[in-house]
Amino acid sequence: MKTFTTLITVTALTLTASLVQARDLGPDEALKLRDAGTIISFEKLNAAAIAKHPGATVHETELEQEYGKYVYQVELRDAQGVEWDVELDATNGQVLKDHQDR
Repeated sequence: MKTFTTLITVTALTLTASLVQARDLGPDEALKLRDAGTIISFEKLNAAAIAKHPGATVHETELEQEYGKYVYQVELRDAQGVEWDVELDATNGQVLKDHQDR
């Protein structure tokens, strides 16, 4: 029983910690980070995402802070109507993830 209680406690703490690790940033905070040079411009980030899927259009963007890193998430739709989720490191534009939205 003691092992089971410990397992439940560790699981709950792990889930709580992972929820705290990602935080959405609002427009005001995002602009401050851009103006301070902490992250690159949204235009450059969008261009880097579109470069992975030429001809695609941006449908939604979001800036998050995950595990101390700024991650820019872009939802794209290509010319064939396929939706893509691209995640970039907002400090340098490096593509972290690129997958088809299902």
